Amino acid sequence: MRDSYTVTLPEEPPALPDLHKELRPRTSMPGSLLVSTFVGLVLNKTKSSKVVQGLTGLRNLGNTCFMNSILQCLSNTKELRDYCLQNQYLRDLNNNSRMRTALMSEFAKLIQLLWTSSPNDSVSPSEFKTQIQRYAPRFVGYNQQDAQEFLRFLLDGLHGEVNRVLVRPRANADTLDHLPDDEKSRQMWRRYQEREDSRVSDLFVGQLKSSLTCSECGYCSTAFDPFWDLSLPIPKKGYGEVTLMDCLRLFTKEDVLDGDEKPTCCRCKARTRCTKKFSIQKFPKILVLHLKRFSEARIRASKLTTFVNFPLKDLDLREFASQSCNHAVYNLYAVSNHSGTTMGGHYTAYCKSPISSEWHSFNDSRVTPMSSSHVRSSDAYLLFYELASPSSRM
Repeated sequence: MRDSYTVTLPEEPPALPDLHKELRPRTSMPGSLLVSTFVGLVLNKTKSSKVVQGLTGLRNLGNTCFMNSILQCLSNTKELRDYCLQNQYLRDLNNNSRMRTALMSEFAKLIQLLWTSSPNDSVSPSEFKTQIQRYAPRFVGYNQQDAQEFLRFLLDGLHGEVNRVLVRPRANADTLDHLPDDEKSRQMWRRYQEREDSRVSDLFVGQLKSSLTCSECGYCSTAFDPFWDLSLPIPKKGYGEVTLMDCLRLFTKEDVLDGDEKPTCCRCKARTRCTKKFSIQKFPKILVLHLKRFSEARIRASKLTTFVNFPLKDLDLREFASQSCNHAVYNLYAVSNHSGTTMGGHYTAYCKSPISSEWHSFNDSRVTPMSSSHVRSSDAYLLFYELASPSSRM
């Protein structure tokens, strides 16, 4: 069975959600006005000058290039950037969270530094690193880490600290299998948002449909799970080059589950040979695509260096939608790259400025302009796409 997507498994729904869900009041934060005004003045000044902000590098603290690469990609995620620069996150801070808002605060401070410092400067992410390793102890120390895993932990931590749901509702074991798929997906999405609802999840979370069809009785069961990114397998072709659409088609290709992988059919009440297929039910505003370059072999891990040709704009995903969709077109704005091997490598980022629309290479403390024709490479590891129009969400 393919393990090729990231899901946050939804917990069971509340019996009376409206009685248990509580949202924080949207109160103003007078203490933040000074910082907001300063950031606003700096950004407004750059609009009338040739100096473009957001081109500040991040110092490598010792094998922290994986972290720097992801931070630069997120810094160029316009809505998340604005959320931090305009201090909108302050009204959402959830003091009930495990970290008591320290991670979100340090992340926002770092984004503000990146957008108010001189383009020739570099800033240290040491305070941020202190907080992320408190949230996720696997990042303690200075070992090289996987950028995708870091992104997953970071987004989960940020989401938890600005989750608008203060009191999660009680679980309920009611099944939704009697509902038509469209209604079932809506109910599952509602259940998810009754527990997980933040500006971060508003941007990055979509919904994946999984269909399981029994070869014995023909019954098709469906599941709808939220996802923060999609991990795409890279097909092996003789000539060594594939397209992103090839990867997406392989990800959504119908799989046969047989032998030890046989699931239990809820109608046959027995383990039967089944087919499984993925499709996208709800498209997120920000779609992160992870190219599965690293294998986890028992003896030794290896890396695929296959060149994956991906579009910089107009990535049309309508053929992968689980229902009729008028528009699901994405534009690329950032890439996290990994060069080298599993034994030793280096992460960089290519990002398109949300202000100037120009591409730059972020190599730790060094930031240099680059041509859009050089964005595609066999080092591409994580692709950050933005939905072309917010109104096109399903």
